[in-house]
Amino acid sequence: MTKKTIYDWDNNNILDDVDFQETDAKLFKSLLGHKEIETDVAAPIMKVGQILTGKIVEISKDFVVVDVGLKSEGLIPINEFADDEDLIFGNNVEVLLDKTEGQEGQIVLSREKARRYRQWEYIVKHCKEGSIVKGKVIRKVKGGLMVDIGMEAFLPGSQIDNKRIKNLDDFLNKTYDFKILKINIERKNIVVSRRELLEEERASKKTELLENIQVGDLRTGIVKNITDFGVFLDLDGIDGLLHITDMAWKRLRHPSEMVSLGQSLEVIILSIDKEKGRVALGLKQKDKNPWEEIEKKYPPGTKIKGKIVNMVSYGAFIEIEPGIEGLIHVSEMSWTKNITDPNEVVSIGDEVEAVVLSIQKDEGKISLGIKQTEHNPWEDVEKKYLVGKVVKAEIRNLTNYGAFVELEPGVDGLIHISDLSWTKKVSHPSEVLKKGDVIEAIILTVDKESKKITLGIKQLSVNPWESIEKTLPINSFVKGVVTKITAFGIFVQLENGIEGLIHVTELSNEPFAKVEDIVSVGNEITAKVLKIDAEHKKISLSLKQEESAKDEIVVSTKGKKASKKVKEEQQ
Repeated sequence: MTKKTIYDWDNNNILDDVDFQETDAKLFKSLLGHKEIETDVAAPIMKVGQILTGKIVEISKDFVVVDVGLKSEGLIPINEFADDEDLIFGNNVEVLLDKTEGQEGQIVLSREKARRYRQWEYIVKHCKEGSIVKGKVIRKVKGGLMVDIGMEAFLPGSQIDNKRIKNLDDFLNKTYDFKILKINIERKNIVVSRRELLEEERASKKTELLENIQVGDLRTGIVKNITDFGVFLDLDGIDGLLHITDMAWKRLRHPSEMVSLGQSLEVIILSIDKEKGRVALGLKQKDKNPWEEIEKKYPPGTKIKGKIVNMVSYGAFIEIEPGIEGLIHVSEMSWTKNITDPNEVVSIGDEVEAVVLSIQKDEGKISLGIKQTEHNPWEDVEKKYLVGKVVKAEIRNLTNYGAFVELEPGVDGLIHISDLSWTKKVSHPSEVLKKGDVIEAIILTVDKESKKITLGIKQLSVNPWESIEKTLPINSFVKGVVTKITAFGIFVQLENGIEGLIHVTELSNEPFAKVEDIVSVGNEITAKVLKIDAEHKKISLSLKQEESAKDEIVVSTKGKKASKKVKEEQQ
């Protein structure tokens, strides 16, 4: 009988010390499909890729020599035995036949490939999709990383982490737990995920955290995202929102003024929504609210000093103390100027003095004024500008409804369009006044609280309408100049400045086609007073006369072309 060692390739098994007659060796191999590894009957038949068992017969600095009982010994790079407990002279180790003949004529063996083969067998036999394995990230590839789990497995980029990855190099040569996503037996490849384990761990922590967390608890979180409205913190299992209004008692323009990504913050739990898994956080609530006694500390009328910290279109914010800011509205910046842009008066960083005007504690607002630190020119306007007093003032602005005049810096008055003339119908102040003119006017009203003073120009002269019935009695004849012609009649300015109307029915006893056939603008005429309405300031006149009075009617063209009717009458 002869002892033999047979490698069963069909079942990946080694059969040691098989007893059989030499004459039965070939029959044994052909019947079982086995290939001899070690026999004293004939030379063994080997294939590349076979797993062999050999003995370590030599260890050098660079190589390990392994005898597998073939025609030559095999050299294996010593780095394939890194962290290998079997690297001991005389030990038996499994190797893979990489080449039957190398450059020097010797066989080429691989300890690493043998281990990977055995690991693949182990994974196929003991692991399934969803199993957890430990592995080391060994290199970057297109689309992800390669992981050594005993054999190489692919880790897609989307499965590396549950947060944004800045640099894949940070994962190289690090060992993690991985979840097997897919095993492809035909191609002998495996896809793994680290992200799924992290998500599962996070979900578990989130459930535990939501069960144990309470309002008022202090927790430490890491800033993971910064938005315009606040900051999201990772509380080791759940994300919490720290709203910008809960970050500080002072006003913040953006959360980035206080925090940065990756920063660790201790916060207080403000509210918990277990159904939606939401947690509201607070930072300012850890400190005493400086607004608690604000009304006692800064009652209205208090003078304060502070620094301008923010500018907006409608005013400037001044920091009175840490966490306390007040607004100086543009309307509270000057008694004498109409400020529309706060930059005209102050700039960020300026130290200014202001007066507290009002406090809205619940809203966290303080209204301040700068102009209140100076003399208010309106304080004594009632003494300086008595009703009936005649003043001189400069026209500063003209509007559709009147003219604004400056009585002194900071004190303006209005001359309404209706107070420009007793007799003239003014449709716009520019018909009478010009910007920059210095005029005389009389004070009509003074309203200190509303900061309004009204003046009049026409009141400087006597109102002709008060004695109109005496100066222009009914049926009397008056002289005037035609100023305007309309479809319903003509307007005539009389010698006293009052304007009268001659209706078309009162232009002539004779029929005519057009008003211009009777008179033209600029003609001097003498007309008869028909009616006076002093209340509505109206005078009705007539050019129609009795035959006996015709000789008294006078129409003068004063160098202008006379109307056809006038010419006929003159002839």
